[in-house]
Amino acid sequence: MTMEEAMRQRHTVRRYTDRSLPPEITAQLTDRIQAHNRTHGLHMALVTGSGDAFGPLLRLVLAKGVRNYVLLAGPDLPDTEEKLGYCGADVMLFAQTLGLSSRWVGGTFSRRGVQRHTDAGRVSGLLALGYGAVQGVPHKSKTPAEISRYEGTAPGWFTRGVEAVLLAPTALNRQAFTIRGAGNQVSMTCDSGAFSGVDLGIGKYHFELGAGTDQFRWI
Repeated sequence: MTMEEAMRQRHTVRRYTDRSLPPEITAQLTDRIQAHNRTHGLHMALVTGSGDAFGPLLRLVLAKGVRNYVLLAGPDLPDTEEKLGYCGADVMLFAQTLGLSSRWVGGTFSRRGVQRHTDAGRVSGLLALGYGAVQGVPHKSKTPAEISRYEGTAPGWFTRGVEAVLLAPTALNRQAFTIRGAGNQVSMTCDSGAFSGVDLGIGKYHFELGAGTDQFRWI
């Protein structure tokens, strides 16, 4: 499965089986995470066989049975949220290519539970991972016209990029993106409150995956 295929097949999953992650899957995820940490100065970490980060509500309703997660953590710097969104989106789709299901967890997790796994200055959320008892369903989505505008006739790469953004998970499914294009230049903003930085990083990763990084440049 390619990353593009994973992007279109991945849906939020709220129930997981008790199947453990095989060592080879754990190793591949860890390698991917560590590569992002080195490149972007983050402190993301894979935690397996533990539900210590999830409170009772999350375990019973929002991500039942989850025992594995990626801790989205980094230094307390202005661009950390966007970096975690961008890198977390990559790890999430990479997990999908390995046959795993996922759920992005923003605020509903136990900060005391994750403290034993990191001393990072900022923890922005978690990626719940595992073998889904169900595969989820597509989320309700805005239309491309509601979040984007291109000066003139939009080229195919721009259209594909916007469509990819609408497949991305966002806080409360708000999809609060504004994407503008002119020539080969693209700008993106996101106004989703406390999660704006993370959502912007997720959106930019999805746009790049759909459009192709060689087709445009961010401004």
